[in-house]
This record gives sequence, structure tokens and C-alpha cells, in this order.
Amino acid sequence: MKTRPKLPPWIRVRIGAGTGREETAEILRTLNLNTVCAGAECPNLHECWLKKTATFMILGDSCTRNCRFCAVNHTDNPLPPSAEEPYNIALAVKKMALKYVVITSVTRDDLPDGGAGQFAAVIQSLTDVVPDIKIEVLTPDYLDDNLKIVINAEPFVFNHNVETVERLSKQIRLKADYRRSLKTLEQAFKFSDGKIPVKSGLMVGMGETDKEIEQAILDIRGTGASMLTIGQYLPPSDIHWQLERFVHPDVFEHWREFAVNAGFNKVASGPMVRSSYHAEELHES
Repeated sequence: MKTRPKLPPWIRVRIGAGTGREETAEILRTLNLNTVCAGAECPNLHECWLKKTATFMILGDSCTRNCRFCAVNHTDNPLPPSAEEPYNIALAVKKMALKYVVITSVTRDDLPDGGAGQFAAVIQSLTDVVPDIKIEVLTPDYLDDNLKIVINAEPFVFNHNVETVERLSKQIRLKADYRRSLKTLEQAFKFSDGKIPVKSGLMVGMGETDKEIEQAILDIRGTGASMLTIGQYLPPSDIHWQLERFVHPDVFEHWREFAVNAGFNKVASGPMVRSSYHAEELHES
């Protein structure tokens, strides 16, 4: 059995309990909703649930892909999307008194539209029930008409994560493609006429070099994306992609400055940064 590497002093996962965390868990359980916080075993779950915030994961709890960094369940035959899900998410957001919400999903290659219509339905339900809500979507690699379905629903921010550098992408993301992800970002910028901020994210410590990260930053910026997150990869288990290094905070700061100099206007770069973590604060920074 492999021994987990010891965490360096600059990585500290906040563990806590309290009414906020318990209330969030109860709301999600009662309304039969999934979160990427739990599904992907996010290290920031305790902190976010304590503050009564969560990233909702739509289209079920099982993905048709099996990326080697991800803890979400996978299957070739997931259940059909829930018709009650859009309203239940809106109800949860209202109960939690959120002003900013992130909606992500499992990847559903089994559906004709990939689940894009469910994203649009969730956005519509949220705006009907919580009119002042700001909605960030974190979608799979939609293209063309499927992507237009999401963009035409007018989210506040559009996010799609490139995840890793081009050399490692096919080994880690398996059924995904680095260039396709860049095209998703490029089309999102084009279809919204640049009116919807486009965001992407990278994980580091997976075997990439610093220069490859810099190239990925430039590639993402070249799509028109203006927001970027960079965070430390932490393997969910011993069977997932192996951790190659812990990146020092000084290197994260270098990448933040590099991204700003490349033209990004919103950048979060640090060991505990995740794509949806403190999403509202990043947008308002």
C-alpha cells in the first residue's frame, strides 16, 4: 500500500462543524441534490459548507468519463436527468440565501445535447425564483449548438477547465482533449460577443513543468478568457493520478503575475485554490 505524501506546511485543510455546515448538508439531502464539493472530495468542503455555500453538480452523480484525477463516480449508463432538479436547486439557493452560485455537472456523453438543456433550465429556474442571483456555470467541453444553449441562457460567468497541460491531457483526461477545451472557451467568448466573462482553471503538481504551465496560461488567454484559477492537485486516493510535486506558494505567485501580464484581469493562484472556491470573491476582486 502506498504511503500518502506528507503535506507541506503551506497546505492546511480547514476542518469544522457547526450549524452552517449542518444546515447546508440537510438542505442538499432533503432536496436530493448533488454537489461537486462532496462528489469530487474537495478539500475546502468543510469551510464552504460552514459558510452555507456549495457548488451544485447537476445531471446526476455519475460521469460518462473517467478522468484519472477525479473522484466522481463514473458509468456508461447514468440515470436520466431529473426533471425536478432545476427547481430544487433554485429552492436550495433561496433557502441558503446565496447571492452567487456555481453550477457544474458530470459529463453526459450519453445525452444528445450533453446536458446543455439542463444547464439552461437550471439558469431559468434560478432567475425565476431568485431574481438577483448571479450564476456561474462550469460546463463540460460543449461546442457549437450545445454550447449556444448554455450561452443563450445568459449565465453571469462561463467556466470550463482545461485542467492540465497539453502533454499530459490525454493521459489524465482520457476522453477529453486539450484543443477541444480551448475551442470551448474560444466559442464561449465568441457566442457571447465577449459580454459574458470566460474563465478556466489548471491543476499543478501532476508532472508538468513550469514552462508548460506558462504555455497553458498563454493558450487559455488566447481564447479570449479573462479569468483564471491555478491550484495544487491533491490525489483523492492511491488509485488516482500520482502526485509529482507540491508547488511552493512563491511559484503560484509567479504564475499569478505571469497570467496578469498575459492579459487576464482576474487570477486566483495558490495551493488551496479551486475553480469554484471563492468564485464570487474572484469576480469582485
